[in-house]
Amino acid sequence: MTRRQWTAKEKLMIVLEGLKGESSIGELCNRHQISQGMYYKWRDQLFANGAAAFEARQPDRQVQRLKEQNRHLKTALGEVMMELKKSDWELGR
Repeated sequence: MTRRQWTAKEKLMIVLEGLKGESSIGELCNRHQISQGMYYKWRDQLFANGAAAFEARQPDRQVQRLKEQNRHLKTALGEVMMELKKSDWELGR
């Protein structure tokens, strides 16, 4: 008999079903063929890590900052290149 691999979404749905309280945890676990210990482990993981879903996404802010910096640098580079071409033209090159 092979062990079932549960996806993160499946685990979440099972834990949320248990938190609703419409049936006992024992009935829920029997229906999904998991142990009560497994259910409580998943529940504790959700409680421990659930706040992360509501935290500001730091990488998104950093990406935006880097994109803005990139835009400024491209603009500055373009201005320097135009000055160099203007200098070359004035010198008759």
